[in-house]
Order: sequence, then structure tokens, then C-alpha cells
Amino acid sequence: MTPQHTDPSAAPRLALVVGATGISGSALTDQLIGDGWEVLALSRRPGAERDGVRWITADLRSPDDLARVLGAERPTHVFFTAWARQATEEQNIAVNSAMVRDLLAALGSAPLEHVALVTGLKHYLGPFEAYGEGDMPDTPFREDAPRLETPNFYYAQEDEVYAAAAAQGFTWSIHRSHTVLGHAVGNLMNMGLTLAVYASICRAQGRPFTFPGSETQWNSLTDMTDATVLADQMVWASTTEAGADEAFNVVNGDVFRWRTMWLILAEYFGVEPVGPDAQPQPLEEQMAGMDDAWATLAGEHGLAEADLSRLASWWHTDADLGRTMEVVTDISKSRLAGFSTHHRTADSFVDLFDRFRAERLIPSFD
Repeated sequence: MTPQHTDPSAAPRLALVVGATGISGSALTDQLIGDGWEVLALSRRPGAERDGVRWITADLRSPDDLARVLGAERPTHVFFTAWARQATEEQNIAVNSAMVRDLLAALGSAPLEHVALVTGLKHYLGPFEAYGEGDMPDTPFREDAPRLETPNFYYAQEDEVYAAAAAQGFTWSIHRSHTVLGHAVGNLMNMGLTLAVYASICRAQGRPFTFPGSETQWNSLTDMTDATVLADQMVWASTTEAGADEAFNVVNGDVFRWRTMWLILAEYFGVEPVGPDAQPQPLEEQMAGMDDAWATLAGEHGLAEADLSRLASWWHTDADLGRTMEVVTDISKSRLAGFSTHHRTADSFVDLFDRFRAERLIPSFD
């Protein structure tokens, strides 16, 4: 991969990263610091102290809290990577659109130049409660596909960005990622760490490493998004004329089939790969009641986190791998605009697993 860093001789910029402890936000913070930015990192709880980063904490669902902590701040760029999962899509729309609206309103006096928003392929697939239902655009998904008729909080978030841009005079970009691979603990949608924990339990218990999803996902082409590629595209779009006021799909650039990738993952962990049954075997069922087993494994190997619920998001991985339609993305729009960062997904997995082992989040079994 060749990161597309900003010009280090350019005037200093101040970035506000919203959701800075998440998978996307963490990678963005790393990218921005590497490019010489000053970073305001916003989250519910502060992360680790580091040069170039100032942590600010706020409840994104409280307009008063946002106004209190952001009213005097002067960021030039906002990178919005957060969301709050709700019980229904109606509630998702109300809560998540308000978070975008209230945050940008709190920055009404800031010299904003650009706002970048992360969404995802549910823009084309529909929300969780109507996932893959009705008429969807054909694959590969392209940015000019019309919105689905189903209510979707991604659409509501986009509309809040558009409205604020018109009122406050900044440019914007929307970044539609596929499943994001990156480093975070306590994240609601973390396939990389979920599969690493699943494989580690299989290794410890001598269980087969059984693909939990559908035969369609096993056999179809698909793609994923390394968090570093997403971060690089967001920074590129926020500092490049070609990225202004555009929506971009963002994936690694390669395609693969899970029937091949599963063998690579199994080899890394030293487990027996098993393909899908006629019906999916969800991880939520396979891993039910494993909390104590993980706590024991964590104690035996001196792991940093014994709480399984902070590491594995079974439901999200089940949703991704259980899909019964092909999911693959067209990224020619960003390529033609000048964004060329590329990463092999197998390398994304292996690099991530190596980092998890180094940080004692999963056992090494050496």
C-alpha cells in the first residue's frame, strides 16, 4: 500500500476526529499525526496520551454537552466516524442524524473547511431491520445508484451534512466503506477481532473453524476495507479539490472469495477449516456460553482483556457472512479522481492478527 499523505509544508490544520477510539477513528488519528496535523480527538472516554493529540470527551447525544466542549474550538476539518446503534431504524435515524446535526451546530463559529462522514454499504443494502430486502442496485455497487425507498440512517446523516455545508460554507465528502478491518477494543462492529477470538477458542478447544455464514458468501466475490485505506481516502478527499462535495466507495482494491480467505485465516491460527452447511451456523450460536471459557483462556495466557463481550461482536460478523447476495464494490470513481491507495485483504488480516498477539489480546499458542 502507498499512503497518500498530505504535503508536510502545507499550513497547519486542526482536525476534529469524532469517534476517535473506534476502528476508523483510531486509524484516522494515526494518519493525521503522521501527516503533521494537530488532532482534537473526541470520544466518550479519552484514549492514550500522545504528541499532537488533545482528547476531549462529550456525549454525542447531548446538544448541550457538545456546545459546552466544542464552542470555543477552532477545527478546520471534521472527520465523523461515530454511530450509536438503536433498537429500530426509526430510532437510528433520530439519534444518529441528531448527533451529526448537533455537532456541526456546535461548530458554527469554527473555520470549517471540510467535513468527512463515514457511512457504509448499507447505503445500497438497506438497514439491519430490512437488510437485503426489496429492490437493490446490481453489483458492483456504484455511488450514483439511487437511494433505496427504505428509511436509512445513513441517508439522514448525509442530509445533515449537506444542510450544514450549505449554511456554514464548508465542503464535504461521504465515505462508504465495506466491512472495516482495524484495531479497536469494545467496538460494536469488529470482524477482525471477532474472527481472531473465534479462531483462538477453536484452537484452544480443538474445535473445527467452521464458517458461520451462507453458501452465497462462501462462494461469491466480495471485498473489505482496511481502516488505513479508509483513513487515507478521508484525508485525501478533505485536502484535494477532486474530493470536495463527493461520495466515494472505499475498499482495499482487491476482491476475494471466503472459501479461499477462510483457509488463510485457518492456517494462521493452526485450526481446521470447515465450510458452510446448507444453513448458516451463526457465531452467536456457536459461541454461546463461552464467556467463562474465554476468561480462563485469558488467565492462562496472560491476556489483556478477559471480558469476551469487549472483544467479539458476533452479531455483526454473522450479519456480514450470512448475507444471501453478492456484495462487491466499484471504486473506479475515486481511482479516476486520483486516489490510488491499495491493500491486499489477506495482508490486512495477518497484520491485524499480529498486532492483536503483540498486544496480548489473543493468545500466540507458542
